[in-house]
Amino acid sequence: MLDYKYLVSIAIILLSTKIFGGLTEKIKLPQVVGALIAGVVIGPAVFGIVQDTAFLDEVAELGVIILMFMAGLDTDLNQLKKKGVSYLVIAIFGVVIPLVGGFLSYFWYFNINPGDSQSVLKAIFIGVILTATSVSITVEALRELGHLTGKVGNAILGAAIVDDVIGIIILTVITSFRDSSISISIVLIKIVLYFVIMLVFGLIITAGARMLDLKTDRRQITVYVFALVLIVAYISEKYVGIADITGAYLIGMIFSKFSIRNEIVKKMNVLSYLFFSPIFFASVGLKTKLDSFSTSMIVFSVIILLVAIFTKIIGAGIGAKLCKYSLKDSLNIGIGMVSRGEVALIVAQKGHKLGFIDNNMFSPIVLMVVITTILTPILLKISMPKTKEDKDVSLKPMTIE
Repeated sequence: MLDYKYLVSIAIILLSTKIFGGLTEKIKLPQVVGALIAGVVIGPAVFGIVQDTAFLDEVAELGVIILMFMAGLDTDLNQLKKKGVSYLVIAIFGVVIPLVGGFLSYFWYFNINPGDSQSVLKAIFIGVILTATSVSITVEALRELGHLTGKVGNAILGAAIVDDVIGIIILTVITSFRDSSISISIVLIKIVLYFVIMLVFGLIITAGARMLDLKTDRRQITVYVFALVLIVAYISEKYVGIADITGAYLIGMIFSKFSIRNEIVKKMNVLSYLFFSPIFFASVGLKTKLDSFSTSMIVFSVIILLVAIFTKIIGAGIGAKLCKYSLKDSLNIGIGMVSRGEVALIVAQKGHKLGFIDNNMFSPIVLMVVITTILTPILLKISMPKTKEDKDVSLKPMTIE
């Protein structure tokens, strides 16, 4: 018999994210911070009113897909073409330094024997988790602050796409030591073919989008486009091994150049802030559990949190500075890459299944993910002043109202 408890859970999430979002807005913080805190408060970490379930995880995944699709629609393709090399450099530094930092932290704190190959692999995997960058919450914060379409917002989004690909390659290399059935060369070929196919696909869609621009009745266009987003996201994750949000973001980029974009944005905004976005933001908080922490794990949690924050800021910041961004913009780009979000959780879960992440290590990682995810929009709010809202309703930031 169908259990209808999920209806109450959704209602609690929607109400709590609205209440906490309003409170954080009053103290001049992005509403997404309130939504994340709401998830922690109503989840197992505090009151335990709502439990993380497979259903909520699936709805949250739809939420992040929609967010990244919207981010793709807001991407300045001309800026991306001009700054492609810069984004690659930022991503490389934003991956390598956290990887080394995470590895050394685990290696030093637990006094790993260099001859113990399995323990060394576990240390490397901690570094792999720290390489992840989840920009979905950064996207929402930047939209709310009015900086998503600026050079800093474009740099964060562009570098995050490259970061995702580099992270997949590193993850594949590490897991190949555990699973002999994984072929590194085949995965690399898949990734190259994926982006080539997406380029060709984009050219085909471009021709079709020009025809759609001429249509006077556009009410059903959003349905067709969103269905396409979900199909591409599925294929990306299932058959290529690239995150579904990357596929969603790329489709958004393809449609960003056409006038139908405004129609799509209006409809997707309603769908996002009414239902999917609040559940996604709250779901991150729901994953926090504090009952498995020992004193040793608390100390390591603090260490790994500090390493996670500073290695991303320093790594991505150095990459940006080398690409001739100003010191302030470099700092903001580094801050925007701090959030680990669902990407790090996915990597950690895969590592847990493969034996790279022990049970007692999972809670510190989740705590690091939650805090970096909450901290990123707060730091962006401090470092980047809010700009005037765009008068065009189609470009209004997605809020949890």
